[in-house]
Amino acid sequence: MLASMTEIDPRRLRSRARLLDAATALLRSGGLDAVTVDAVTRASKVARTTLYRHFESAAQLRAATLERLLPPPVPAPAEGPLRDRLVELLTRQAQVIEEVPLHLATVAWLATDPGDGPATSALRARLIEQYRVPFDELLDGDEARALLGEHDRVQVLIQLVGPLVFTRLVGLGDTSPAACARLVDDFLAARSASSRRRAE
Repeated sequence: MLASMTEIDPRRLRSRARLLDAATALLRSGGLDAVTVDAVTRASKVARTTLYRHFESAAQLRAATLERLLPPPVPAPAEGPLRDRLVELLTRQAQVIEEVPLHLATVAWLATDPGDGPATSALRARLIEQYRVPFDELLDGDEARALLGEHDRVQVLIQLVGPLVFTRLVGLGDTSPAACARLVDDFLAARSASSRRRAE
């Protein structure tokens, strides 16, 4: 395995890095529509045939560029009651969605792009991880299990983070700390009612 790692052609790594550097600059200056095969090859001074050795399509190139730019997951609050930690985490997530337009561009692109190649799948998995990792930390504890019972983590993300993303995409609504607190309170009340019904 080590031998195969050292056998990677450094020229191949350099050309991929140049392509992604150029795509990143184009994305930042002109948005996703600016990341085209022609624009990237011109800006990077890398041949089109070389680009296609690294990326099968413009969609795959865009996915790789977006994945490269995603920041690390938002850290989960370490201490406090579950409700307060959820409110704080959701408030942090709302700030990232508000302040990092790339998150919104990535969500919008994944929602509208029909491609499902390896790069798109990797980007989708990475974006879900961005949101899921800190929630996993919070929801693995005894207090969470006592309050929520059995729960599907993806549904938790949909119910808590989904409204924040939708609010930013359509430009209507509120993502303030107070709005995040309402989302958490509504979520916990619904889970509590659901747990009571199952127990009856």
